[in-house]
Amino acid sequence: MIRIVIAEDQRMLLGALRSLLDLEDDMEVVGKAGNGEEALSLVRQHQPDICIMDIEMPIKSGLDAAEELKDDHCKIIVLTTFARTGYFQRARKAGVSGYLLKDSPSEDLANSIRLIMNGNRIYAPELVDMAYDHDNPLTDREEQVIKLIADGKSTKEIASQLYLTNGTVRNYISVVLDKLEVTNRIEAISKAKEKGWLQ
Repeated sequence: MIRIVIAEDQRMLLGALRSLLDLEDDMEVVGKAGNGEEALSLVRQHQPDICIMDIEMPIKSGLDAAEELKDDHCKIIVLTTFARTGYFQRARKAGVSGYLLKDSPSEDLANSIRLIMNGNRIYAPELVDMAYDHDNPLTDREEQVIKLIADGKSTKEIASQLYLTNGTVRNYISVVLDKLEVTNRIEAISKAKEKGWLQ
């Protein structure tokens, strides 16, 4: 019997997932969580084989919880509406066994669980395509600059922290905007986060 914990903050979906998986002869839902903190607690309490985790949940996100469970015996499946490269790359770094989208056919979930229990990794095909389509164009120094911008630092503060002149920092910012094909710093931060280039 495959023992499963489900973490999902939308109650109706949480109930539907439980009902769906409980119909399978070889699966049993042993716990339901409404956020990442509860998920961690239930995984430690029940020692399930699989934890199905939404990403955007209150208190602690699914990715935060997955990172904490990285060395646990429990296999993590991310089930989300978000086909974002950044989320996918972070999930892979956390060692998740599956990353599935909520608009997939319902039978895919049970099949994926069985494949994952046999040692496979299952990722939504569109995410794999996205991940390999978008290599990070930024250099290490450009990444440092955009991280400091995201932290709310001014040009002068960035220059001081990186031991550069204000003009050099402005040049870096200009290059970053150009490479990311955006017109301002806010768009640059947003795009870099979405692509997973800004952790």
